[in-house]
Amino acid sequence: MLDFVKVAAQMGTVGQVIRQGAIASQQKQARALEVLKRMAENLDTYRQAIQAWGDSFPFNAAEPIESLTVKHAVLPAPTSHTIFATDGSQIAPSHHEIAYCYLINVGRVAIAYGQGQRPHLDSVPQLVYDPDELGRSRGWGLTIEDWLRYRRTQAEMLALVELIQTQNKQAPSLALVDGSLIFWAWESLPPMVREELLTPILAAWDELRAKGIPLVGYVSASRSHETVNFLRLGVCPYPEPNCALHCGQTSQLSLEATRDRPPCQVFDPLRDVLLWQAHLAPQQYSPLWRSRSRILEHYGEHHIYVAYLHGGSEVVRLEVPEWVAREAELWQQAVSLTAAQIAKGRGYPVALAEAHNLAVVRGSDRQRFFALLERELIKAGHWHVAPSPKEQRKRQSIA
Repeated sequence: MLDFVKVAAQMGTVGQVIRQGAIASQQKQARALEVLKRMAENLDTYRQAIQAWGDSFPFNAAEPIESLTVKHAVLPAPTSHTIFATDGSQIAPSHHEIAYCYLINVGRVAIAYGQGQRPHLDSVPQLVYDPDELGRSRGWGLTIEDWLRYRRTQAEMLALVELIQTQNKQAPSLALVDGSLIFWAWESLPPMVREELLTPILAAWDELRAKGIPLVGYVSASRSHETVNFLRLGVCPYPEPNCALHCGQTSQLSLEATRDRPPCQVFDPLRDVLLWQAHLAPQQYSPLWRSRSRILEHYGEHHIYVAYLHGGSEVVRLEVPEWVAREAELWQQAVSLTAAQIAKGRGYPVALAEAHNLAVVRGSDRQRFFALLERELIKAGHWHVAPSPKEQRKRQSIA
């Protein structure tokens, strides 16, 4: 039980620290906007610099493909359109439960606006009780929690396309997922593992491309610095941005330990969303940027582009494959339908909220799941079925 009296006693300085941080953030926002406007006057030079030196940067910097200062207005969504969305949840394996297994549950939503059709709402559970499957992650140096999270991401993408295949697409449509399309952590995976995860996803995206349905990864409260990091080129005092030569950056850890920060880090820790919040008005979106994350080298024709949309209550990061970004009609369709979803959901897309509600596994669901599993184990002849004493005692706590 949380003792709120003791917690309250530790909160005396929180408001002051937050206020100081807000003031510092506003100052960095203003500086970043000044640099943005100055770089826009000579953008080709900075594009050439990131193309020449970007692979050696110790940070991720996106490359703009439009003018830095352009502000696009969101176009109205067509009356008739369809939104497809998925989101996932899971029950992680535990040695304290009656069986070591995991469950992935994906919520699926299809909402046809202006077409006189009822929405499609369902969830697709996937139970895995295979010792080989559960043990493979350890052989690759992964925790089972990481492997489960990667499998869930894959399941969400595949379930989205499977849902679309069952529907008759007659109106402009949008495929929407919660979270990034850039699977940052997968770059460090063994090649065979990365291929096993990524290949089915890219094949599913091929189908979306063939159907002409734009895909959007919706990232709320993004912590990305990719576009702000591009502004580092505008404050670099050296003739070429050779970080290893001029600043001797070996690791972020060593920099923090020595407090020896390169001159281009004047914006830290300003995030992209704060930069674009200061630049955009509601119902406007930023120029497109080409992400330079190294994992995208494995994406083929689905390289990811990003933009920031001011939806009113927050600035959100939108991620789309290259074939969406390079097709003006598809890109405008993606933005207008996403913005319409935000408006209908009063700050968050309706379809994603419904997909989450369908996917989430609550405490009562977890109890019913293990009760069902216990019954099946007993039917199979396992008479001594029970969670560990620790788990039993936790469930009987008097607190």
